[in-house]
Amino acid sequence: MKLPKYNNADICKDQILSDNKNKSGIYMWTNLINDKRYVGSSENLKIRFSQYFNVNHLNRSNYMYICRALLKHDYSNFKLEILEYCEPEKCLEKEDYYLKKLKPEYNISLNPSAPFSGRQHSDESKTIMSDAKSGENHPNYGKTLDNKTKQKISESKKGKPKIEGSGSPSQQIEVFDIKNNTTTYYDSIREAAKALNCDNSAIRYYFKSIKSKPYKGRYTFTKTK
Repeated sequence: MKLPKYNNADICKDQILSDNKNKSGIYMWTNLINDKRYVGSSENLKIRFSQYFNVNHLNRSNYMYICRALLKHDYSNFKLEILEYCEPEKCLEKEDYYLKKLKPEYNISLNPSAPFSGRQHSDESKTIMSDAKSGENHPNYGKTLDNKTKQKISESKKGKPKIEGSGSPSQQIEVFDIKNNTTTYYDSIREAAKALNCDNSAIRYYFKSIKSKPYKGRYTFTKTK
């Protein structure tokens, strides 16, 4: 099967969205001006590409090099390639393979399971990530946090604005990593989305879906009070 390659993302926009409806897989953006690349994956490529073609989304996600580059150089100066189509649960594994093989310049991290690597973080974010990465040496590794522990975490976040509802970016949530058996708490959907290198809508969709499968076959989300 010949995989699609779109040499001018601007001209090929409609074809990109049409070709990738209801497909999941790995993709790569290439800047035709400086040859810098970005590799990503999605369980729904059409939705992901629709986000890239949304200037408001690019502005909201300007912490990502690829979003800033698309805004700066325009779609007409980018090539988009499908590296591989795969089952949704294989996306993370396949993305990891291509990141290590190609070492794309626009990716903040070359590890899809640690997308924050290489960024500057607040002390609070560093604590969250440190806890998540401690593995077997962490006292909570492999344990279900009791209500008292959860209450302490919740109380530590009091005083920060919170808007109720699954569609609200300020909804506090916990993210359970099935692979590493760790739970990480985030103050908002937006914060969790940044950590997982995904869009807010992916997490909101998870809450709205009656039978939600783990995101990328790995993460589950729970709203905290």
